[in-house]
Amino acid sequence: MSRSGMIRAACVALLLALVLRPHWFAPVFAPFAPAGGPVIYERASILSLSLSHLGLVALASGLATLVAVGLAILVTRPAGAAFLPLSRTITNIGQTFPPVAVLALAVPALGFGAGPTLVALFLYGLLPIFETAIAGLSTLPPATMEAARGIGLTRWQRLIRVELPLALPVILTGIRLSVVIAIGTATVGSTVAARTLGEVIIAGLLTSNTAFVLQGGVIVGLFAVLVYDALSLLETALTRRLGRQSAGAEA
Repeated sequence: MSRSGMIRAACVALLLALVLRPHWFAPVFAPFAPAGGPVIYERASILSLSLSHLGLVALASGLATLVAVGLAILVTRPAGAAFLPLSRTITNIGQTFPPVAVLALAVPALGFGAGPTLVALFLYGLLPIFETAIAGLSTLPPATMEAARGIGLTRWQRLIRVELPLALPVILTGIRLSVVIAIGTATVGSTVAARTLGEVIIAGLLTSNTAFVLQGGVIVGLFAVLVYDALSLLETALTRRLGRQSAGAEA
């Protein structure tokens, strides 16, 4: 096993232990807990909070990907090019307001819970995916596109069989960035009663218990690092596969 593989395996093992057996780390976090106070967060299951946290991130990122890629496809077609400024304005909304402000605006309409957090994560994730999707769809090899037209593919067939597969590695870069941002940002959702790992961190801040803050922060950080790494590996694999296919087609 390579050195990077060993580090990856160690991070996975550490994350699983922190989520499934948090009490194993009581001696590690004990120096950071207040005198006589709890060391490990026990008000809710860490596994349950982790699954809820990741579920919110996955749902918001999935919706953001569908909308952002859809808009990118629209504005890279001749008929939709005029909508590029409007699309950029829409996708920039999430970056204009901080997540806390979006939560505050969404609570009166959606109430407390997962709803406002989902809206905030969705809006925050649009821009990176939209911009990378435009970059990927706008920089396709002219020779490949001409060949696709030459064999009689329709516009829809070219999009599905040629354009999106070629642009996918670039689009994945934006998705990777969006997902990692969402993993960290989702912790703020606990301020409006969403079940996320932010519950552990906020409990630590409210009780001046640094052990809780470290426990929640380390788990969120490991999730972000491992998800980023997994998506990077997927992006690299797709790039190599497309490179081999291009080489084979040229031969």
